Amino acid sequence: MAEAPPWFWAAIETVPKSARLTVEGCDINYLHWSEPGKPGLLFVHGHNAHAHWWDFIAPAFKDSYQVGALDLSGMGDSDHRDSYNADTYAKEIIAVADALQMPTDTILVAHSFGGIMALRTMAVAAGRFKGLVLVDSGVRHPDEIRDPDRDIPRLGRPKVYPTREVAMSRFRLQPPQQCANQYIVDHIARHSVEFDDEGWLWKFDEELSARMVKGTDSAADLQAVNARLALIYGAQSESFSAQSAEYMQHLNPALEVTRLEDAQHHLFLDQPLAFIESLQAVLKRW
Repeated sequence: MAEAPPWFWAAIETVPKSARLTVEGCDINYLHWSEPGKPGLLFVHGHNAHAHWWDFIAPAFKDSYQVGALDLSGMGDSDHRDSYNADTYAKEIIAVADALQMPTDTILVAHSFGGIMALRTMAVAAGRFKGLVLVDSGVRHPDEIRDPDRDIPRLGRPKVYPTREVAMSRFRLQPPQQCANQYIVDHIARHSVEFDDEGWLWKFDEELSARMVKGTDSAADLQAVNARLALIYGAQSESFSAQSAEYMQHLNPALEVTRLEDAQHHLFLDQPLAFIESLQAVLKRW
């Protein structure tokens, strides 16, 4: 098992400030590593994840950008809803950017499920953001379309664990994959649980998938984006492929594509430094 390197400790010891705002009756939690006055960089997490997934990535950009990340509703330290939809998630992303006073040259960086929500945001809020970097996320080629809930485990009664350590030991990446950098997985797991009267629970809404209202046309959203657009995907990802990347470029020729070698769906866990370099290269071009 790899030991946590010095760069990782330096990153997570750069503790962000946290704040909350209300969007359609739901409190949304968000983090920020730097103050207004620079171009914005707002990170959006994936399904059942949270803003602390970016703790070891975001600090690398705070000297050049005003950096933030949010917990989408139903996940992290944000409130849960009776139902969820892409338009509401778009409002949450916009509201956090506004609360942080991020300018119109702000760029969204969004992983997996968050990428689909960010695509919707770009489509409905033309001109609010300069660009979007999709991270192993986007529109699949028609030949690769599958049940969107296939990789989401079927959950029964919410599991309660006696200690934080036991709960963390049960943490698994979704969709399932191995990760050589266990120190990163442990950090994420630590921020994925909370204590209540019964014991330790997962923070995310275990009924989120059932409460998610479908209907968003991601292909149409991609075509509607009239801003800078990039995709960074994992060469070994089982969730995304070169065929889908080419299909996305067909839908929107402005899309820039970067393939990250030796990386799966959770590519910035697999290859964090290579991911930072790839993202820096995209931002430099823009």
